[in-house]
Amino acid sequence: MSNSFQTATSPPALTVSQLNRQARSLLESHFDFVWVEGEVSNFVAPSSGHWYFSLKDGNAQVRCAMFKGRNQRLRFTPGNGDHIRMRCRVSLYEGRGEFQLLVEHMEQAGAGALQAAFEQLKAKLLAEGLFQPERKKPLPESVSHLGVITSPTGAAIHDILTVLKRRCPAIEVSILPVAVQGEGAAGEIAEAINRANRWQEAGEIQLDALIVGRGGGSLEDLWAFNEEIVARAIADSALPIVSAVGHEVDFSIADMAADQRAATPSAAAELLSPDQREQMERLAKLEAELVRLIRRKIADAQTRLDHLRARLKHPGAQLREQSQRLDDLEQRLILAQKNLLTRKKSELALLESRLQAHSPLPRIVQMRKELGNLQQRMEAAMQSKLQDSKSRLAHLAQMLDSLSPLSTLARGYAIVTDSNGKVLTDASEVEVGTQLETRLAKGRLGVTVDQIEAEE
Repeated sequence: MSNSFQTATSPPALTVSQLNRQARSLLESHFDFVWVEGEVSNFVAPSSGHWYFSLKDGNAQVRCAMFKGRNQRLRFTPGNGDHIRMRCRVSLYEGRGEFQLLVEHMEQAGAGALQAAFEQLKAKLLAEGLFQPERKKPLPESVSHLGVITSPTGAAIHDILTVLKRRCPAIEVSILPVAVQGEGAAGEIAEAINRANRWQEAGEIQLDALIVGRGGGSLEDLWAFNEEIVARAIADSALPIVSAVGHEVDFSIADMAADQRAATPSAAAELLSPDQREQMERLAKLEAELVRLIRRKIADAQTRLDHLRARLKHPGAQLREQSQRLDDLEQRLILAQKNLLTRKKSELALLESRLQAHSPLPRIVQMRKELGNLQQRMEAAMQSKLQDSKSRLAHLAQMLDSLSPLSTLARGYAIVTDSNGKVLTDASEVEVGTQLETRLAKGRLGVTVDQIEAEE
């Protein structure tokens, strides 16, 4: 008797290898690239060049592997206790059935050199306004010639051409091959953008838009698209540019400077190419609508033609009707002119009478009379005022003359002064022998004092 519990109705059992393989496939297909942060522990670096370690936080840990082809691009080697941030794929190690992360890129958490450089350049260009929406150019509504700046051998160009062939094979593609990683790649990308614009300006090649990008990779792999020279070339481009760098989770300086960002190169191709099936469906709808409109137009024209045929008259009858209408219009015109002339004459007569009523001539005559009267009154007043002034002046002169010292002298009085010109009024002010001057009404006398009689 067999110890097996399998019966004829039991489902077939999986081997452990099959189970692990299916679990691995399920994990890798369900998760895209993810960023994970934590503390390194159990770090080992065997002679193969691969790195194996655990990444943990306060509550859990996970096994990690970073193979030689990836870790050789790093600028540092992690150690136990280091806090790191890494970009990885979720997988399973089939040999031991262990859940693990396959690391594509690693950087020191919060202090990665490339990340710091990225943030510094981002802040600088943002402050200059290089990423402002108003600087971005609209994408063309239709594209007939597309420029693609990428590696000629990478997956990106293959994805772009595949999408364009499927959606709109009529679009012409010009590939500007460049290196998309490594030293000098940024300069090649910037020069390709400038070269495409020079072609456009010179009329050598007429492009509608550019795709600039590459497939996914680590931060180091994508670094050429984080260089300032590439960002400025994109911003200065007269041609609209769609940036398609890496996968959807990747975000570069080129994406920020571009007129539009696409999550992947395939998405960029879809963005710039119409779906020919949609176009054919739309064309069919437009054709049906055009046929309907043409038929309606023909029907309307036929109806109008039938109506005009019913109204059609003999040319002679039409001529007589038009002649009669012309005579009627002539009579109406003559009558209108007479009425207008009569109305204008009445208006003119009314204006003349109003003008006569407001004539200034009577007012001028009246004011001239008033002016003559005022002038006579002014002359009489001036003569009277002048006579009064003369009489007052003669009276004042007479009074002044009566008060004048000269009048006193004329009555026999004299004015006596000493040698200093002082007028003497007291005999005690002089001595015998003093020389004095005596002023008479007419002339002056020099005298010498012989006798003094002072009065108490």
